[in-house]
Amino acid sequence: MRNKETARKCANPSDQPARRWVQVLARYREPRTGRSIFELGVTLIPFFLIWALAWWALSVSLWLALGLAVLNAGFLVRIFAIQHDCGHGAFFRNRTVSDWVGRALGVLTLTPYDVWRRTHSEHHASAGNLDKRGMGDVTTLTVEEYRALTPFGRFRYRLYRHPLVLFGLGPSYLFLLQNRLPIGLMHSGARYWTSAMATNVAIAAALALIIWFGGVMPVLMVFLPTSIIAGAAGVWLFYIQHQFEEAYWDKDTDWDLHDAALHGSSHYVLPGVLRWMTANIGIHHVHHLYSRIPFYRLTEVLRDHADLAQAQRMTLRESFECARLHLWDARERRLLSFSQAKRLYGPV
Repeated sequence: MRNKETARKCANPSDQPARRWVQVLARYREPRTGRSIFELGVTLIPFFLIWALAWWALSVSLWLALGLAVLNAGFLVRIFAIQHDCGHGAFFRNRTVSDWVGRALGVLTLTPYDVWRRTHSEHHASAGNLDKRGMGDVTTLTVEEYRALTPFGRFRYRLYRHPLVLFGLGPSYLFLLQNRLPIGLMHSGARYWTSAMATNVAIAAALALIIWFGGVMPVLMVFLPTSIIAGAAGVWLFYIQHQFEEAYWDKDTDWDLHDAALHGSSHYVLPGVLRWMTANIGIHHVHHLYSRIPFYRLTEVLRDHADLAQAQRMTLRESFECARLHLWDARERRLLSFSQAKRLYGPV
């Protein structure tokens, strides 16, 4: 695989397979307004119905209400995926409509739309670039960088990469606290503060109405479980899309946008129900190659192009192994676990 990668880098950029895919994928970019409205409806209507049913269930059984809240987390993940498409201008042809739908959905996902859109666009522009880490990424160190840390620095990194933090405490902090401020864009203009504060006001108003009519239990047993579980699922999806053994990382001088998109993004092959709930976001290598393709057309791409259907495949079972990968080995060009790095390079 590394020999193929070396050959690819030595070729003329215009001849690189990854770059050539962009022209092929352009034919799938146009959203279909009727289909987009349908997808929005079959996501939002069940979400609000289940929310109301869970609220009613509080008078019957707390466990029933909690179970419904957990189920509704799947619909909230799908809402975020639609917001994600809006951010790429892939959901409606009219950019203004996409943006305002995205802003409204951002209240449900606890994510200020304009802040997220900016940081996410930087993620797309720099994914896999070792010299441009830090914006919209899961923090990933190289073996050399980790070995250069102080003992306390190593402890902090190990703690950060622990599954209980990365997929448990981390998502709760991100969606409940960090998103309340335009983190990363604090000095980038009033637009991002407006986005964050307007989202906060809308969330506060919704919670105030819920408490006014139902007290704190709907917040504790419905709102929080739905939001936290959806957030954890979302962070897991983002993690698994770029954190796998033979991912793509390079220094800026060797980094290529299209190679990073195709070879640094996974094709997460999920069961049908999960694929629907996640709005095909597992077809992430295609999404990174051409982010303007609506999620409901990504399956058309795989149907028409067997090469992309087979590329970067990862099953649900295989994906759990990726949670133990922590450090990028520039020599071996793969992600390693701490134990693997210790065997190769000594104490870490």
